[in-house]
Amino acid sequence: MLTSAAAGFIASAVLIIAIGAQNAFVLRQGLRREHVIPVVLTCALSDLALISAGIAGLGAVIAAQPGLVTAIRWIGAAFLIGYAVLAARRALRPAGSLDPAGQAPATLRATLLTCLALTYLNPHVYLDTVLLLGSVAQQHAHRWSFGLGAAAASLSWFAVLGLGAHKLGPLLARPGAWRILDGLIALVMAGVAATLLLGA
Repeated sequence: MLTSAAAGFIASAVLIIAIGAQNAFVLRQGLRREHVIPVVLTCALSDLALISAGIAGLGAVIAAQPGLVTAIRWIGAAFLIGYAVLAARRALRPAGSLDPAGQAPATLRATLLTCLALTYLNPHVYLDTVLLLGSVAQQHAHRWSFGLGAAAASLSWFAVLGLGAHKLGPLLARPGAWRILDGLIALVMAGVAATLLLGA
């Protein structure tokens, strides 16, 4: 069981520790120190639900429908390209530093809706979390232990990212740092979109 849990933790960590729209959003919320714990819990619980769905068999159902997988890939690529363009625009024409005091606070409802949109409107999450992790879990005798390990990695990552972000405040207070971060986000999203299109 411990071996399966460790394998799940590692597999989930490899997939989740990458710059993307959701991670960037959690990072920004952490820097602003605004609704951080609800955002972290929303992301972690969403991953738990998606991982559980994959292990329960939804991943196999998706994999058995080639047309559905292709549609998910194309929609996911379009979604990621859109965010890549937005990130590239921010990198090329920054509005300034991320100054928490200089921005109007968002409501908890608006923040969580944005968080849920970044989670569930990104079809790539279904390919990774539901299909890939769900398929890998089936290779383990203790598949639910694998799932718990994967969920633990998700919770750990989002907690570190959101609650530890304020330590990066002095560095990311400079507009140049955010230009680099947004540039990396744009490149990673464009790269992932390309892999989706090539896979389709």
